[in-house]
Amino acid sequence: MQRYSILWADDEIDLLKPYILFLTQKGYDVTPVNSGADALEKIDEQNFDVVFLDENMPGISGLETLAQMKQTKPNLPVVMITKSEEEHIMEEAIGAKIADYLIKPLNPNQILLSVRKILDGKRLFEERTNLTYQQDFRNLSMQYTDRIGYEEWVDIYKKLIFWELEIDQTENKSMSEVMNMQKSEANSNFAKFIEENYEDWLNDPSPKAERPIMSHQLMRKKVFPLVDGSPLFFILIDNLRFDQWKIIETTLRDYFTIEEEAAYYSILPTTTAFARNAIFAGLMPSEIERQYPKLWIHDTEGDQKNDEEGLNSHEEEHLMNQIQRARLNIKASYHKILNVSQGKALVDNFNNLLQNQLNAVVYNFVDMMSHARTDMAMVKELAPDESAYRSLTASWFHHSPLLDLLKKIAEKGGRVVLTTDHGMIRVQKPVRIIGDRSVNTNLRYKQGKNLNFDENHVLVCRKPERFFLPKLNVSTAYVFTLEDYFFAYPNNYNYYVAHYRDTFQHGGVSLEEMIIPVVTMHAK
Repeated sequence: MQRYSILWADDEIDLLKPYILFLTQKGYDVTPVNSGADALEKIDEQNFDVVFLDENMPGISGLETLAQMKQTKPNLPVVMITKSEEEHIMEEAIGAKIADYLIKPLNPNQILLSVRKILDGKRLFEERTNLTYQQDFRNLSMQYTDRIGYEEWVDIYKKLIFWELEIDQTENKSMSEVMNMQKSEANSNFAKFIEENYEDWLNDPSPKAERPIMSHQLMRKKVFPLVDGSPLFFILIDNLRFDQWKIIETTLRDYFTIEEEAAYYSILPTTTAFARNAIFAGLMPSEIERQYPKLWIHDTEGDQKNDEEGLNSHEEEHLMNQIQRARLNIKASYHKILNVSQGKALVDNFNNLLQNQLNAVVYNFVDMMSHARTDMAMVKELAPDESAYRSLTASWFHHSPLLDLLKKIAEKGGRVVLTTDHGMIRVQKPVRIIGDRSVNTNLRYKQGKNLNFDENHVLVCRKPERFFLPKLNVSTAYVFTLEDYFFAYPNNYNYYVAHYRDTFQHGGVSLEEMIIPVVTMHAK
């Protein structure tokens, strides 16, 4: 077992010999010094794993010693020890990024706990995380193999994300392979659940039927009831998964109280063109096409060349139509942010937004990042796996005008509903499909006539009207890949599969794409 070295600086160091002996018996090497100057000299001569620093020493004080130590060894953990409980001393020490703060008289176990938290914290956290996950593994597996409803699936997915993020914080990530296998198994069962229930959710006329809130009901159920005299901000971050929300939630809790962290189910296909239009229109895609034919653009290769944003060029009109149908006599605004300059312009215009009862803001960065990761080797290098992809999302958010906007909302005591239109999944396995030139280019779902495909690992919709989806021809069908599968054409098959395997895609059926966050927050 590794022996750690401790430097202990105290002008009454001789009185601390019992504690030093106690730490030595526990396997730590302790070097005692009796002044701040000696401590600074020692850390230049040799490496230490942690420093115990008395605050009240003659000559250079503990706080002065701490400041000089942080200049030369900024990452060296320092535990401040003091007799004083004065608030300004604690604040100065904490501001200087101490690792811990102990108050005399000392207790041997208190010292040991502090040392272990600093030096063995990662190992102890990993051991505890792995043990607790193993205990929960069986419970989760039993839960999702039972016949359960949509609410239980949300709970299962949230638990899986919790454990994925916990395991991600461990040093060796030794349980990550088991975690990935469990997520895969859960997704397989979730796909069966969607195959059995999705059509009924949309077509069962009974008001008592159990079904989740879905894309086309989101504004009506989660946003409009909150509209009153004060400004409400509806912020939609395109392509934001639940795990990515949990990463940015940590930052937002500094400014907002989370009133409700709920989930809703994206409609199929889980794409911007279908799911987001449904959100803003408050209608299913076939209903939009029928009621507002000029505002619906078909997702075909010939029409749009897979330009997703081109398919969502009428969101503002959809939103205003939905507000009118809901008979809300309010002033509302809509803003789509595609780059940093647009984001900054919105922040600069913030005071004008306060004149509206509802401000809808769409942020497109996460979706653009997923496409860039597919097309650009450098972005794929930056985000080779789920953990790095979350980290990239966090980095963007922390330096984005979106965070500046949210801070301004918090300053004004505002309210926010934050959500997304769909998630995404890292695809691994190909499914062969053949179609004509009019078939859309999305890898997770296809629509067209005379589609020829392997029926394993796909959900087939031969009657689009049952899924409330538009159809260009009488024989139009939709097919959706399940779990982490993606469609590949036989022509140039090996190149196609190699290029798209391990990329983040959306449009199909998975926990990651369909169960998505809708969070209500108000300023602290």
